[in-house]
Amino acid sequence: MSSQESQRQRGLRGFFQRLAAGKAELEADELRQELDRQEDATPIVACAGRRRFLVTGTLRTVTLRPRGGAPALEAELYDGSDVIDLIWLGRRKIAGIEPGRMLTAEGLVSVQDGRKVMFNPRYELRPASGT
Repeated sequence: MSSQESQRQRGLRGFFQRLAAGKAELEADELRQELDRQEDATPIVACAGRRRFLVTGTLRTVTLRPRGGAPALEAELYDGSDVIDLIWLGRRKIAGIEPGRMLTAEGLVSVQDGRKVMFNPRYELRPASGT
């Protein structure tokens, strides 16, 4: 078999594997590849313990949920490996914090009710992919 035929078979095999994979799995792979280029960020799945981390991902949801009688803006950040809840206490809205937006957040990671949480993180809005 020639190397050209071998490459064609690998290409077809990869095509059929991508076709068989779920849409969510493909999106997670694409997001992880894009975020791997950000050398400073830690994959969310690797964030453990009460330590400061820098994470980058896409906001999946943004909701206003009162905590202790005060407003709190909560956003779920996804990087293809895991999710983390970003919570800004005392805030009802933050310009640019909306579903689908990419951002980098930095802060102390803790776990509440089995979910990773970062309270009042420093953040930087990222340009949309492809721009």
